[in-house]
Amino acid sequence: MRPIRLLLVDDHPLFRRGLRALLGQAPRLQVCGEAGDAGEALRHLREVDVDVILLDNHLPGVRGVEAIGALREAAPRACILMLTVSEEAEDLAAALRAGADGYLLKTTELDQLCEAVERVVAGDSVISPPMLNKLVTLMRQPERASAEPSCGDGARTVATDEPVAVDAPSPPPAPAPAPPSALEALSEREREILALIARGQSNKMIARTLDIAETTVKIHVQHILRKLHVTSRVQAAVVAVNHGLG
Repeated sequence: MRPIRLLLVDDHPLFRRGLRALLGQAPRLQVCGEAGDAGEALRHLREVDVDVILLDNHLPGVRGVEAIGALREAAPRACILMLTVSEEAEDLAAALRAGADGYLLKTTELDQLCEAVERVVAGDSVISPPMLNKLVTLMRQPERASAEPSCGDGARTVATDEPVAVDAPSPPPAPAPAPPSALEALSEREREILALIARGQSNKMIARTLDIAETTVKIHVQHILRKLHVTSRVQAAVVAVNHGLG
């Protein structure tokens, strides 16, 4: 079976590099290119046939939602899946109006992201649950409901599992790479678990690998996220990859 070919469009090179390494571990996914802005993405699409475009909204120059039309024209058969930090209902509505096939927050876990990619290829519209709830609220407002989109022409709307909650109201555009001191703050066990997270292992798999209780793994993961100042396993794994772990 041919792998699902991906183009990553994000203006943070470290985030792209880490995400590319993580997605490369998924057997059905193949990252065939990456771009830092819409113009670079369009140049890639002239040369490479892709199935899914993972698109950030906060790009230099032309924003992601503003580039959807041009990307769709350049690759009419490709699915466009937003992967962004914006939790604004208006950004979600704008992306769907422009023709995006899904909208995920960057707090989405790796296994959920991989599943979402497969779902949009299968014809589903995938939206992170907090954003789906916000869209429903927005559409229930009579004065604005008529302006909001449906979720595609006959496409099913599928909500991914609940991502890790973000405490800050305005999270940063991408997880900043943790300084060496942050990694040094991790215990030997925590570094061991972080490396396994970077290899795509679930809590259950890590527990089996290390022969410890799954609840113990969950506690260690919470400590890792706190010490690295990140909000999800994907972000922690990106930090790990960028620092040679995993």
